[in-house]
Amino acid sequence: MGFSYKPLFKLLVDRNMKKTDLHTAIGLSSATLAKLSKGEPLGGESIEKLCIYFRCQPADLVQYIFTDTPASPTALPISPSPSADTVKNTVQTPPKRTSKSVSEPKTRKR
Repeated sequence: MGFSYKPLFKLLVDRNMKKTDLHTAIGLSSATLAKLSKGEPLGGESIEKLCIYFRCQPADLVQYIFTDTPASPTALPISPSPSADTVKNTVQTPPKRTSKSVSEPKTRKR
């Protein structure tokens, strides 16, 4: 499905505002307002303006709604994060250096 701006629309209703009021309040363009209506992604600058105006976090304005089908044929499924034990067992430690393999820098006397 994509982006949903229902949290933003709820903020607008709670403050007795319309989407067009955002144009005059923070200077959002008509193209950006159209993106809101269509559920299209906004640029970071627009999200920042909205966050500053409403004094909130981006998650308070927008949600991403996942669908059952992948977005593209090459999309990879999201796998669960490995457990801490799995990560610990797969981390390789670098070999220890011996004094022969590393030379100490020479200091110059003046």
